Amino acid sequence: MSGQTDAKADLDFGAIQRVLVVDDSRLQRRILVASLEKWGFLVYEAESGEEAIELCKQALPDLVLSDWVMPGMGGLEFCRGFRSLENQHYTYFILLTSKSEKQEVARGLDAGADDFLIKPLEADELRARISAGARILDMQRELSDKNRLIENALSELRLAHDAIDKDLIQARKIQESLVPELARKFGRSRVSMLLKPCGHIGGDLVGMFSPGANRIGFYSIDVSGHGITSAMMTARLGGYLSSQHFDQNVAMEKRFNKFYALLPPEQVAATLNARLMADSGIEEYFTMVYAVVDLRNGHLKMVQAGHPHPLLLRSDGEAEFLGDGGLPIGLLPDATFKQTETYLEPGEKLLLYSDGFTECRVKNGDLLDEEGLRRMAMDCLGANCGREFLDDMYWKLNQSLAEGEVMEDDVSAVFFEFNGN
Repeated sequence: MSGQTDAKADLDFGAIQRVLVVDDSRLQRRILVASLEKWGFLVYEAESGEEAIELCKQALPDLVLSDWVMPGMGGLEFCRGFRSLENQHYTYFILLTSKSEKQEVARGLDAGADDFLIKPLEADELRARISAGARILDMQRELSDKNRLIENALSELRLAHDAIDKDLIQARKIQESLVPELARKFGRSRVSMLLKPCGHIGGDLVGMFSPGANRIGFYSIDVSGHGITSAMMTARLGGYLSSQHFDQNVAMEKRFNKFYALLPPEQVAATLNARLMADSGIEEYFTMVYAVVDLRNGHLKMVQAGHPHPLLLRSDGEAEFLGDGGLPIGLLPDATFKQTETYLEPGEKLLLYSDGFTECRVKNGDLLDEEGLRRMAMDCLGANCGREFLDDMYWKLNQSLAEGEVMEDDVSAVFFEFNGN
């Protein structure tokens, strides 16, 4: 090796500490080893590719300097074999050759070599090439360390996500328990319900209750926002409108210490509004339709608090939307709520629904809106009734989605069928 210059033994070559020299010429190895040890490297020698592979199986070097032409396993074959070994850290590989043709260089790169040195070697050039390789290894190993940190962080996030996912699944079961039954007959009449959150949990709530014969109440609620906060609000509202604990239900009043009576819907809305406004720190509000029906004569009383207009399906095949809109509950402390009244004839049906229906974007790019909902309801009505009608509505809603669209909001509904006393 010509052009030998002095260099301090404490030169910093970064990630390169262990060097393997592979050459069938003992003289060439001795010359290389002398310079490398002078520069502070820990150097190993092999006189063939086969011997070098065995050494690398025991301990992988940071840098390999290998002759191209050797008997038996040549430099290219050794390079391929070396690259096939498992290695947590990348090793820089320099081929020593008298070949300078581009085609030969391309073959070396294909085999896995990183750099080439043309014999006879110049000490300054060798040191410069090693320094360049060290910079590459330093960057590669720094990147590998950062990737490991990212992988560890992702692993921790996956564990956290799995724990959250498990909690959300349990939360969904708890939320589903707020609606213990999705269909119930009251004499000849029936109430059926649909509750489809767009995620594990949602902010929609439906329910029904009956304090006695011929009197029923049912509601559809949509809490603002999505996710855990909205779901917690529905759990609270489920307690306020419990179908099992009438003493906690704000829509009922115990009379003569004997029976419960249904309070007027506008009074129920006002009570819920007062309770929400009295709780500091709660920014959520909700929309609601709450209706009570006297099954003896079909007398319907209803309050609409910012919720979509209920759809009344008349027995003569006509359909109309009820209600005057109204303010959501939990926005203003002095909000007032207006009651709507009508009479249902036997065979007529009332559909309460959340805006997950009407604000769904369909295939033409528009929202389904009220008219689309009316047509969908008329198409699904036919011979369908009860849960079958609601399931058909939900199926058609999914089929009408624009291409690539998914349900972005909770979907819920209450379907009341009045069939007389």
